[in-house]
Amino acid sequence: MIPVTEFRQFSEQQPAFRVLKPWWDVFTDYLSVAMLMIGVFGCTLQVMQDKIICLPKRVQPAQNHSSLSNVSQAVASTTPLPPPKPSPANPITVEMKGLKTDLDLQQYSFINQMCYERALHWYAKYFPYLVLIHTLVFMLCSNFWFKFPGSSSKIEHFISILGKCFDSPWTTRALSEVSGEDSEEKDNRKNNMNRSNTTQSGPEGSLVNSQSLKSIPEKFVVDKSTAGALDKKEGEQAKALFEKVKKFRLHVEEGDILYAMYVRQTVLKVIKFLIIIAYNSALVSKVQFTVDCNVDIQDMTGYKNFSCNHTMAHLFSKLSFCYLCFVSIYGLTCLYTLYWLFYRSLREYSFEYVRQETGIDDIPDVKNDFAFMLHMIDQYDPLYSKRFAVFLSEVSENKLKQLNLNNEWTPDKLRQKLQTNAHNRLELPLIMLSGLPDTVFEITELQSLKLEIIKNVMIPATIAQLDNLQELSLHQCSVKIHSAALSFLKENLKVLSVKFDDMRELPPWMYGLRNLEELYLVGSLSHDISRNVTLESLRDLKSLKILSIKSNVSKIPQAVVDVSSHLQKMCIHNDGTKLVMLNNLKKMTNLTELELVHCDLERIPHAVFSLLSLQELDLKENNLKSIEEIVSFQHLRKLTVLKLWHNSITYIPEHIKKLTSLERLSFSHNKIEVLPSHLFLCNKIRYLDLSYNDIRFIPPEIGVLQSLQYFSITCNKVESLPDELYFCKKLKTLKIGKNSLSVLSPKIGNLLFLSYLDVKEKH
Repeated sequence: MIPVTEFRQFSEQQPAFRVLKPWWDVFTDYLSVAMLMIGVFGCTLQVMQDKIICLPKRVQPAQNHSSLSNVSQAVASTTPLPPPKPSPANPITVEMKGLKTDLDLQQYSFINQMCYERALHWYAKYFPYLVLIHTLVFMLCSNFWFKFPGSSSKIEHFISILGKCFDSPWTTRALSEVSGEDSEEKDNRKNNMNRSNTTQSGPEGSLVNSQSLKSIPEKFVVDKSTAGALDKKEGEQAKALFEKVKKFRLHVEEGDILYAMYVRQTVLKVIKFLIIIAYNSALVSKVQFTVDCNVDIQDMTGYKNFSCNHTMAHLFSKLSFCYLCFVSIYGLTCLYTLYWLFYRSLREYSFEYVRQETGIDDIPDVKNDFAFMLHMIDQYDPLYSKRFAVFLSEVSENKLKQLNLNNEWTPDKLRQKLQTNAHNRLELPLIMLSGLPDTVFEITELQSLKLEIIKNVMIPATIAQLDNLQELSLHQCSVKIHSAALSFLKENLKVLSVKFDDMRELPPWMYGLRNLEELYLVGSLSHDISRNVTLESLRDLKSLKILSIKSNVSKIPQAVVDVSSHLQKMCIHNDGTKLVMLNNLKKMTNLTELELVHCDLERIPHAVFSLLSLQELDLKENNLKSIEEIVSFQHLRKLTVLKLWHNSITYIPEHIKKLTSLERLSFSHNKIEVLPSHLFLCNKIRYLDLSYNDIRFIPPEIGVLQSLQYFSITCNKVESLPDELYFCKKLKTLKIGKNSLSVLSPKIGNLLFLSYLDVKEKH
């Protein structure tokens, strides 16, 4: 006989694919094996045994007068003589004999073959082959979607990811954390679930339930001791799984080829079932044990009519009825499959039950082929979907990233990155990490925390462990904060620096930091946003003393004016955007330092002259050409620092002499050609920077500046230095390089405190 294993190739698929075979597919596979055995058994009998046995029929002669004498003679000639009577001397043994046909073996074989081909019904001849062919077609239809290139690749990828997700230690850990919830939380969640089920009555409620998992078992409880911390390798593998699941979901949700293939192969099996039932029911009666055969071979055998015996008719008749029973069951199962396919919405899959069971509320619902495969998985074991859902949750992914981050950045490693910043605080800079390590909050000596290019930062309540934390820098970070952490920052944070590319990166909680003293904002703002949204709530920063805005505002926001009563220093770096409507500056009566940098100012704002408490003014990188208004600075008795550098100033007016309180003066990077002698009547000047101008001559009155400690005329056109310069006994830094000097007076030796001398030549 032919072994059934020879036909395995028609239904063979990878063992892992069994998870996508629901109970009806498994059941029909067993039915296919049974039908295949019927076909193989019938074919084997056809090959190994005689198919038909035929004998010639005797025909009674015609009764007519013309041939009566011939018939009599023929009968007389064929009538056997009476047997002789036995006697004691001659005993006779009687032998039973049948009718003589005078046919040899070859003639019988010929007759059998002719009658098999001519007289036997085709259904009786080919029944086992039909069974074999139909069964193989059923097998091919059942497993075609596992073989078709467009669907098999998706299935293989899905099964591979599913197995890794099921076996991943992270899945066990995530579910074990859920199982360790307080019993009260579990009861509340169950009560909420019951209430939601009772409110969804009627067909709609049943539809929601049918689209979610119906039969997920109780929570997968894992002992906490077995779900310990993941090692680095396991964490990286779980991280890679999250990325694979994301990409696979995007790819599979685009189409529904798997659903379409499964529906089509099921419909094909139903159609084939109907055809088989129809013609088999009509033809099964054609399988008869006795067959009359009439073939015109009398010239070869002497006979025309034969009576034949189909040796396997009885067996084939029983097998055909058995086969019809199997096909009927197979077809009914396929009809149930069609009902399941069209009654349920298999192109959508809801994880609602998983969300309620696990408490992971952000597991998304899926659609198309992804949803269909999950429905198929549920028929095998709903636990697969539950464990797979862990890798669809962004919350779960963030927990894993946090765990990996904590393993990578240990407290000892973080302490190696500590450094002292510009404010003389112990600072920890963290750049381009996947999150904020929890181990940061174990460094209790930390005073300043700088986070740069870190997305989705969550500041937990454990930040309260950093008793010395006073400064926080957020550069291109999106930050969320725990309520307890916010309470801690409101009481302790003194300095906040925020650099942003997107308005959404501005933390809304920063407006409630009531003890904040310094705020630095760096980012692009439109006029309306800067006035109405971003800075509207600054009025609540009651302790704010320093405000720095590096942006593109067109006017000073009203919110800044609201904090003017306690604001002491304001810096606006405007990146070339013209700053207009500066009258609000008059309200900042307590302002001591003002920087208006790169604001495209053409004149010194008149509102500045009303700031009687002003001590430092910086108008760097503007478009100043004339500074005649400088005479109004005489009313600012406390003004000690004036920086008019990086402008287009061509001359210094004589009124400069009235600014007798000046100690630091910078005119560098302008277009000044002549130094007025009145400049040196400001005898309190300690710092004078005239570098990068077109100055050719330095007046001898410079010797009046007995407090001068820093003097720079770098990159001018000076040809000689006056001897009076060396009367400035307190001079420590002298920069005279890149000029036209040919000699240096030996009197420079009189500058006993000189510590830095720059005499570089022009290139």
